[in-house]
Amino acid sequence: MAETFKNFKLALTTSSTAAYTCPASTTAIVLMAQAANITGGDAYATVLWTDASDSNAETRLIKDEIVPAGAPLSVVSGKFVLEAGDSIKAVASAGSSVELSGSVLEIPNA
Repeated sequence: MAETFKNFKLALTTSSTAAYTCPASTTAIVLMAQAANITGGDAYATVLWTDASDSNAETRLIKDEIVPAGAPLSVVSGKFVLEAGDSIKAVASAGSSVELSGSVLEIPNA
């Protein structure tokens, strides 16, 4: 199979929710991820990585980071590798205040 570029998006709520999960037999490279505040007031976002190979341990990429009103916040600086079953999850301080979007390159494992 060929490498595939994909996008993901998620309207954040006050519960941690997966925005993207790397498929089985695949390695994914997160090329970009950003949080955008779609309200008139400041909001806070936490974005984390769940490591399937480590009992789904969660590691925060950003924690309670302020996303200014009407502005984006870059979550990933550079590239970030996900293995099969790993996820990118996010939560906001208030529902319907922040949207997370990103792009990945999925590479089938040989």
